[in-house]
Amino acid sequence: MRPLALALSLFVAGTCAANESAHAHDDSMHDPVTLDTLVVTDVMPTLAMTFVTNTKLPRQPVPASDGADYLRTVPGFTSIRSGGTNGDPVLRGMFGSRLNLLTDGGHMQGACPARMDNSLSYVSPETYDRLEVIKGPQTVLWGPGASAGTVRFERDIPFFDAPGMQFNGSLTGGSFDRNDQVIDTAVGNADVYARLTANRSESDDYRDGNGERVPSAWEKWNTDVAFGWTPDADTLVEVGAGTGDGEARYAGRGMDGAQFDRTSYGVRAERRNIGEVFDKIEARLYYNDVDHVMDNYTLRDPDPNGSMPMPMASNVAQRTTGGRIAATWKTEAWDLQAGIDQRDSRHRQRSAMGRDVYLSKPWTTDARFDNVGVFAELGWNLAERQRLVSGLRVDRAGATDERARTGGMMPRPNPTAGQTRHETLPSGLVRWEVQPKDSAIMWHFGLGHVQRMPDYWELFSPGSGPTGSLNAFSAIEPERTTQLDVGMHYRAGRWDAWASLYAGRIQDYILFKYSRGMMGSTTQAYNADADIRGGEVGAEFRPKENWKFGGTLAYAWGELDDGGALPQTPPLEARLTASYDNKRWSAGALLRAVSEQDRVNPGYGNVVGQDLGPSAGFATFSINGGYRFTPRLSLAAGIDNIFDRAYAEHLNLAGNSAFGYPADPVRINEPGRSAWLKLNYKY
Repeated sequence: MRPLALALSLFVAGTCAANESAHAHDDSMHDPVTLDTLVVTDVMPTLAMTFVTNTKLPRQPVPASDGADYLRTVPGFTSIRSGGTNGDPVLRGMFGSRLNLLTDGGHMQGACPARMDNSLSYVSPETYDRLEVIKGPQTVLWGPGASAGTVRFERDIPFFDAPGMQFNGSLTGGSFDRNDQVIDTAVGNADVYARLTANRSESDDYRDGNGERVPSAWEKWNTDVAFGWTPDADTLVEVGAGTGDGEARYAGRGMDGAQFDRTSYGVRAERRNIGEVFDKIEARLYYNDVDHVMDNYTLRDPDPNGSMPMPMASNVAQRTTGGRIAATWKTEAWDLQAGIDQRDSRHRQRSAMGRDVYLSKPWTTDARFDNVGVFAELGWNLAERQRLVSGLRVDRAGATDERARTGGMMPRPNPTAGQTRHETLPSGLVRWEVQPKDSAIMWHFGLGHVQRMPDYWELFSPGSGPTGSLNAFSAIEPERTTQLDVGMHYRAGRWDAWASLYAGRIQDYILFKYSRGMMGSTTQAYNADADIRGGEVGAEFRPKENWKFGGTLAYAWGELDDGGALPQTPPLEARLTASYDNKRWSAGALLRAVSEQDRVNPGYGNVVGQDLGPSAGFATFSINGGYRFTPRLSLAAGIDNIFDRAYAEHLNLAGNSAFGYPADPVRINEPGRSAWLKLNYKY
């Protein structure tokens, strides 16, 4: 890719990377997303806790290959890194099912017991239209357990007034043989439409700032189709289907992802403007099935001196089905959304020694989950520029242990085989939103409470449960989070500033303790109480029409009651941006600075990773630029980590000895200097 890197260097020499916040987007199925920016480096909130952005825009660093990578554009998000793709998203130090992750209104869960294929591994951001993030327990509308926040990747309805066609496509190339293609097209008329979205993304292993190769190659693809009926401007019926697959090398794991097979189906119906008060009713059904293969021979050679000297593979699958029906009532004084949602999932597995021997083995179901929730969220306009929002949700959650035997390499009868546990879990919130008269500042004060059922990874992945218990399934308690969220957003003249702060109490936080013995490493899950607090602040200043300067700061803190820091907490992070955009071309810069993190708790963590010890701080500098040939055709380019800095993120899986890393944990370095070029056309 040296000629491309040279061309990119010439293209962006002397320029700075564009930074533009995404405009807020109403959830209307008629309103198109219109954004002028060419490159996203940070996302500004619509309300201090709420972010909306167009996922089709290129972002810096290099355009994202998965959902977790794109979330890192939103202040407060990071991810647990293990190589080039499929990081696990983390918001304010919280991870897993504490984040409610939805795609097209449905839940899609990964299957790997160590979350090698977390749900956002199956998401290609550019095949969606928008990303919506609500931080904290400040909504009850989109499913259970969202103590950290709610993330929705959504596709808008391609509404047609007359026969026509819509098209959006892009080509991306870059260092380390990065090669992406995306197509999103729809045809239709006022009554019917058909939409196709497809992508393919590929990259080779990258090299870090020291010039060392990091095993991180991937190749993945997705295809989704939808057919809709819109007999009038207020009615929609849509059916859709999708599939995808891929593979990924992991520098921080003992196996690679040799298969990420996805099958999805969905049905959606909406009716709007029904009456003077009864405004809307909507329903969705979904089916998501993932079939994931991990092995140590497809993308690497087995390590004869390691813990897995022989070829072996593990095949896991998770099928999730569910639905949601909700209605909206509106008056000038209040609006109410209420409904019911339901979700079932089944987890299966099989494994074997030898190349592809697992294919001849029968599937074994080891876990089943179900959840039914009822919810209502009321907004009341107390006075001019004053609004009170309250919500209540009650979930009935269940889990069934289908394992006949447990114990890994030394199997033994499972003492909880066939047992089912049920929990009734209430959640709620109250939030006051106010903008004083003649003030440019809008405030919100929210108090939320969430009770979360332990998920598959917390009930079935640990080697043991709390001391004295039969296992984790029998003894891990639901997690209870109570959190105060305070935010402000200032808009006046040339300034746009915001802050989102939180303080919370977590009872029965689900924690993992890692130990190493004669039989290798073991994990124990148990409950502990903890306090958390932190927040994000940001500002943009526009000294002249085409210029913009901005910055964000994100900080998270956690402390366990029995002493020690809450493990896997990200360090303080700052981003500074500058941009120039004259509607024909844009240029700017991004400086990302991350402090050292010495608040660690070695040996403790979550199902994905543990604290490896203190980490060093770092700073990286990136530039990009863009040019609009026409309103429909644009080019964006960038150079990330321009000074070729060697650095590693704090949240990080240790490098695997199979790739030459030392036996003791060593963090995996991020990519060194890399260049990219993206051509986009829309019609």
